[in-house]
Amino acid sequence: MAQMKNVSNWKDVESVPESYVFPSEKRPGVPVKMTIPVLDFDTHDQALLFQKILNITQEFRFLQVINHGVSKELINETMKILKEFHAMSLEDKERECSKDPDKSCKFYTSSQYYDNEQTHNWREALTFKCHPLDKYVHFWPEKPPKFGEVVEAYCVEMRNFACKILEVISEGLGLGRDYFENEMSENPLLTINHYPPCPNPSLTLGLFPHCDPDLITISFQDVNGLQVFKDGQWIDVDPIDDSLLINFGYVLEVISNGKLKATEHRVVTNSKTSRQSLNYLVFPGNDVTIEPAKSLIDEANPPQYRSIKCNVFMTEYFPMSRDRDVVIKYLASTNLNECLK
Repeated sequence: MAQMKNVSNWKDVESVPESYVFPSEKRPGVPVKMTIPVLDFDTHDQALLFQKILNITQEFRFLQVINHGVSKELINETMKILKEFHAMSLEDKERECSKDPDKSCKFYTSSQYYDNEQTHNWREALTFKCHPLDKYVHFWPEKPPKFGEVVEAYCVEMRNFACKILEVISEGLGLGRDYFENEMSENPLLTINHYPPCPNPSLTLGLFPHCDPDLITISFQDVNGLQVFKDGQWIDVDPIDDSLLINFGYVLEVISNGKLKATEHRVVTNSKTSRQSLNYLVFPGNDVTIEPAKSLIDEANPPQYRSIKCNVFMTEYFPMSRDRDVVIKYLASTNLNECLK
């Protein structure tokens, strides 16, 4: 059973197993080709930078950022070491991710809720907490060699960049420079998604349509496969050299009272090559209350969302994660069961 749950071991599989076949209406069709504007982060005019962020995300939902300050060599080295991890045996991967009884480091196929899924994603993932580093790094894999050294350096760079872009967003929204500091961004995760070649990409998905349940996600992808939902159609987000991808999550949508929308996206597979993405997800602390920022609320702009503890939202997110309309209804209502009907 464990072997069947690990897509990397299906090297000789000639068809997609039934549990990975999506309903016909959910399967990938022909995507729309569209050029997404590139954001140059190398500027000291933060007001102009925020306006560009606002313009691009209102139209396309995703940002492709260049001149972000993260070393190209470090990104490539991190991609290499994580590909080596995913190339290890299933037994080695599971052993390397089982050191923490609290499961701050996890390795899984499809999602962390595999047994409760109606349809599985064609992916495996490694995810672990990465702040503060000294609290979690000893739970990370020790294989392949230099894993901790390389990935730790990457997490430091990601946190630095995340703080910079959140500062731009915070100031742009009129919340002050430090609104997203400390507890509002103290729980980042690094998730590495690996998508092996698929015998029939038309039947399945690497990752189902969803919006992330965080503030922002900063990603790097080596092979195209990411798609964003825009105007009722799926659009390819093709890799651009040295760029990082940024999308907003539900937490930022709530805090901005809907000014910055969470990005609905998915991942398609291909039959020729594997795909890997590095994803740095920024979450508030578990006890933080998520609610529209008070300075953004007045008679002309009433709150569109309710207040909810971060850990409560994270616990209840998965059953509704595949339907943005349901999540938004939940964030404006107190009854999860009513939203799921």
